[in-house]
Amino acid sequence: MGKIIAMTNQKGGVGKTTTTVNLAASLAIADKRTLVIDFDPQGNATSALGVDRSKLNPNHTVYQALIGQVPMSQVIVATEVDSLFVAPATSDLAGAEIELVSSFARESKLKASIAEIRSQFDFILIDCPPSLGLLSVNALTAADSFMVPLQTEFFALEGLSQLLNTVGLIKMNLNPGLQEEGIVLTMFDGRNNLANEVVKEVRTHFGDKVFETVIPRNVRLSECSSFGKPVLLYDIDSKGCLAYLNLAKEVLGRNQPKVELGALRQSQGVVESGAQVI
Repeated sequence: MGKIIAMTNQKGGVGKTTTTVNLAASLAIADKRTLVIDFDPQGNATSALGVDRSKLNPNHTVYQALIGQVPMSQVIVATEVDSLFVAPATSDLAGAEIELVSSFARESKLKASIAEIRSQFDFILIDCPPSLGLLSVNALTAADSFMVPLQTEFFALEGLSQLLNTVGLIKMNLNPGLQEEGIVLTMFDGRNNLANEVVKEVRTHFGDKVFETVIPRNVRLSECSSFGKPVLLYDIDSKGCLAYLNLAKEVLGRNQPKVELGALRQSQGVVESGAQVI
């Protein structure tokens, strides 16, 4: 059964979608069949993976799968990266917050829609919206674990406690098996004293729940999304690309301690040598 990870942070602009897309691509090149579920009405993960939302069948998106009109298997589309797939979202998904209010078992709709395709993937990453509304609750109810992309700025820490409180309520009432995948520090600028202080404070407080890999503030990570490509296909030599390869290695290590990571190491060696892999 594939592992489902909710990528969540109610604060916007912390690198959540960037992390979802590029971590998924890095897992895919390690021969892990990976699905990104774009669960944000803005549909940024869909666009970042090269899917033209204007050409999508409007009746085959995550929204229709969520409300039970079509099975999730009919929504999924392939991307440029082998073994990487996406369940695309459009702005229609925003209406689900209202439509599900009166539904029976409204918090478990996504879990039910994922059940039929879960065994087809090694990892399923859910890109949650920047809020703690019903969509995020659905994602956390469906997930085995949650990962928090955390921007290395002071205000990001303030929102973290609210998120963890919400997760605690979901564990208590809806998903007792929900685990902490970890916190990944993003948009790090080593020249900034405050950023270094935030890293130190987070590591002191959360210990080994924080990934060793820190994602740097990197212009290539910003650019690649506008071209509809993961950074692996856009600039394979960039610091951002190497960071996400390292993060994928950590994720694989945490989930499969004895797994053979040769495929990912080989890919990383190709990256460091500057060769073309695509």
